[in-house]
Amino acid sequence: MDKKRYYVSVQAGTIMENQGDSAYEFEIEATDLQVHALKSLFEQRTETEFDTFIRGHALAVPYHFDAENDLYDDCLTQIYRAIYECGTEETKQHIQSMGILNG
Repeated sequence: MDKKRYYVSVQAGTIMENQGDSAYEFEIEATDLQVHALKSLFEQRTETEFDTFIRGHALAVPYHFDAENDLYDDCLTQIYRAIYECGTEETKQHIQSMGILNG
């Protein structure tokens, strides 16, 4: 499969083909299958984000004992891993500097 350049915003959950369409944080070179997988991860993050919002109103449970937050954190790590795997050299260096994939 041929790879194309895309512009990704983790914050907005978007993957764009045109650099000027919106703000973005990362550039990747990805196949259609890789883009589809990343879109699925963004959808999964949206679902887990809602669960953390609901859970956030139960103040008796600390963050580090919360399964919903663990799922959200895991999903976010998967997103950054997928971006890293397709990322340009600059993208890979930036994600490495974040330390999110360590461990």
